[in-house]
Amino acid sequence: MRIGILPNSNIHCGTDLTNGNFNHKSSKTQKMVDFTMKKIGLLIITLAIANVLVVSESNQPVVYVVDISGTINPGLPQYVSRVIEQAENDGADAIVLRINTFGGRVDAATEIKDAVMNAGPQTVAFIDKRAISAGALISIACEKIFMVSGGTIGAVTPVTQEGQEVPEKFVSYMRSEMRATAEGRGRDPRIAEAMVDEDIEIPGVIEAGKLITFTTDEAITYGYCDGEVTGIRDVLQNIGLEDAEIREPGTNWAEQLVRLINHPVISSLLITVGMLGFIMELRSPGWGLPGTLALVALGVFFGTQYILALADVIDIVLFIVGVGLILVEAFVIPGFGVAGVLGILCMTAGLFMALAGSWPFVTTDDITRAIFTLAGSVALTIVGTIVFSAILPKTKTFGTFVLSEEQKRDLGYSSHKPYQDLIGKKGVALTTLRPSGTAIIDDERVDVVSEGGYIEAKKPIKVVGVEGIRIIVREVEG
Repeated sequence: MRIGILPNSNIHCGTDLTNGNFNHKSSKTQKMVDFTMKKIGLLIITLAIANVLVVSESNQPVVYVVDISGTINPGLPQYVSRVIEQAENDGADAIVLRINTFGGRVDAATEIKDAVMNAGPQTVAFIDKRAISAGALISIACEKIFMVSGGTIGAVTPVTQEGQEVPEKFVSYMRSEMRATAEGRGRDPRIAEAMVDEDIEIPGVIEAGKLITFTTDEAITYGYCDGEVTGIRDVLQNIGLEDAEIREPGTNWAEQLVRLINHPVISSLLITVGMLGFIMELRSPGWGLPGTLALVALGVFFGTQYILALADVIDIVLFIVGVGLILVEAFVIPGFGVAGVLGILCMTAGLFMALAGSWPFVTTDDITRAIFTLAGSVALTIVGTIVFSAILPKTKTFGTFVLSEEQKRDLGYSSHKPYQDLIGKKGVALTTLRPSGTAIIDDERVDVVSEGGYIEAKKPIKVVGVEGIRIIVREVEG
């Protein structure tokens, strides 16, 4: 079958088959397609621009700045290590240590030195005025050193707070640390040693009997400063990072709290609360608020010292062993003897070692500070015990919590069955006494404690004393 087309007909192929209606729809569709294509094109251009901006932003170098000012204390290494780790994770190009310190604890400075030496990004010391003693050790650990005009670096000999010299072993250790650090950064190790030991003489640099403390110009001359600068931006320009983004993370609340708790006054109060709580708990039956407060206070104290690397596990274990011996003396062994004395010695040793710090970095200043802190805690504990034992029970506030009326035995009151009548009577050990156990006395089963230690079961015994609810017995012959 064939279809023909008449001449002069208005019917045409394609778009004219609908008498113009199809032309209208096709034109409208074309406009929609054009509009959509324009939107897609605009979106592509926008995404391209955003991508360029993101790439440009990601290519901007990043520099972290660590502030080391004031006294170098045990809380500083945690802050420095955290910032260095954060800089490594963020792919920073450099870490600048802004230093302005007269020094501080050797152990804290050594921890910071190790963290700086092991850092991935480039490390730069910006000495803003001075880097004395421990500050010089941290500065030398950096790959680059820049100083402001009139700055100083050196004088690393460890001394006491009174300015007196420490024993030779401390000087020898610090001398080795400085020499090894200088060698690791390609600086003259003899100059580093001469900053510590005044007996070292370097011709043309320092004569015997004097310590090296360089000014900015001298440090540049002898290779202990890479240039004089006016500020952080000037430092960055010298290392080719003048357009870098500067990030300055400060100490967080946890680091500030740890430093506060480490203050000698706060540490002394925590120890006092701990010892006082244990004393009150031992004098009262069961377990209550004083014991809980004691555990919390001592937990905070030892936890803080451990975080600051001042207390080791051995210090904590020693204190716990001491507490255990005291509890054994109080509840198992009658009287007060070897266990009690050893317990007190272990507790004191654990507290003292945690207060003094990490060995072998402990100086005479650390020992003196630990002695005074511990002595203050003991004095406060004695005063607190007197107050709680003698004065507090007489106050109205204490009366609202404790029954003040005395309930006497002759009036019919008794918290437990009286056992005074058993003194002198004999019986048989029902179980082995180690030293506590059970016995049969007057055909009654009672809990007893051996006076002399181990007594086998079925051995004859005799009651030799009664202390409250404790019946003390002794093995007899026959």
